[in-house]
Amino acid sequence: MKTKLADNAKTLERELAWLSTLIETAIKLHFGVECEFSEVREIEPPSLADEPSPYAQTLREREVSFEERLVLALAFAPHVRPPLLDPFLMKNAELGRGYTEFGGAFSPAHGGFWPTLETAAFILAGGDLEKRFRLQLLLEPGHFFRSGQILQLEENSGLSGIFSTPLHLSREFLDRYTSGIRYQPAFGGNFPAKRISTAQEWSELVLNAQALDEVEEIKAWIEHRHTLLCDWQLDRKIKPGFRSLFYGPPGVGKTFTASLLGKSTGLDVYRVDLSLVVSKWVGETEKNLAGVFDQAQIHDWILFFDEADALFGKRTQTSSANDRYANQEVAYLLQRVEDFPGIVILASNLKGNIDEAFSRRFQSMIYFPLPGPEERFRLWSNAFSKRSKLESSVDLRAIAEEFEVAGGAIINVLRYASLMALRRGTDTISLQDIRQGIRREFRKDGKVI
Repeated sequence: MKTKLADNAKTLERELAWLSTLIETAIKLHFGVECEFSEVREIEPPSLADEPSPYAQTLREREVSFEERLVLALAFAPHVRPPLLDPFLMKNAELGRGYTEFGGAFSPAHGGFWPTLETAAFILAGGDLEKRFRLQLLLEPGHFFRSGQILQLEENSGLSGIFSTPLHLSREFLDRYTSGIRYQPAFGGNFPAKRISTAQEWSELVLNAQALDEVEEIKAWIEHRHTLLCDWQLDRKIKPGFRSLFYGPPGVGKTFTASLLGKSTGLDVYRVDLSLVVSKWVGETEKNLAGVFDQAQIHDWILFFDEADALFGKRTQTSSANDRYANQEVAYLLQRVEDFPGIVILASNLKGNIDEAFSRRFQSMIYFPLPGPEERFRLWSNAFSKRSKLESSVDLRAIAEEFEVAGGAIINVLRYASLMALRRGTDTISLQDIRQGIRREFRKDGKVI
């Protein structure tokens, strides 16, 4: 972390020194003050060929142009070196206000000069319309500033014209190239998804042979998709995304499997909280999900929809305006998931709960049954801490044969039996506590033993 901080600081110091020279030169040229340069493009940006910082690496990979590099430096300046922009605060003595040609936006929270695209145009284009038009292309949706969510534009800022648009860096881009910390969106109403992970390894995944083979197919897709689509040139025939349905009773490992897929392939897994997504307000559901899909596409996240019936369930008969809108909402979600180029996993207790129109769009539908005796034995064997001991009367194979319980229930029994041992001041797990823990789990389902 310290190395990244130092590398980022060193690179940005050089970039901002270059920007300072550009600003000083542009102002001198504008007012006809004697200057060693005849135009700003004579001022070469610092070489980043040997810079190890993540910022320098990104600029090299993107092969950024002179204009793009200036816009990025301008966007960084208010955050890391605000006084560098103070020359733009000078007043026009004749008009008693700032110079229009400098651009800039007012920000009460900032207090200083906040650059806009007009500021970049002043430095690079002056009154040259062709150069201004080229700058305008940098804020088009297809440019990596926008598609890569590097710059966030205030679409409804009330300012007229694209050149009045403030240059705001995204929080993620700013954090990555200053502190070096990977930004994670705050979970809440505006971003209804939370990152999930597991400390366990792939070898600890206990599924029957068929389910495990189908899960391995998803893992293989993640690992080989780029070869399949690009090197084998199948991108014209195969969509880039992969959609899978995990269905089966609660506690059988659907969420755990999704977390392991992410861990084993190096992808983050985000579980979408459907209670925060579904809104009674028209259009809010789409809005709440749009940000999640956009971020997931940029960062190659796995999206995991637990209890997916709430959004992807069967559509209702259109007997009212509310029903019609609900069906439109589902149709929108189906299309958004189908067009998503990443991995989407939906989890449901029952396969039949998912809308048939959507079921046809899955690449795989994996049934997670209750574990059989052999799987249960493996789950029991892997459950208890190595720092604890099992009472001599505990026969895990016999317990696995006798009690049909899911993996989630076994973890609950583990917690209960281990806690009871600690309460007795011992590290020995008793058969009585294991059976009592199982009895408690059965009572949840209205069963007795």
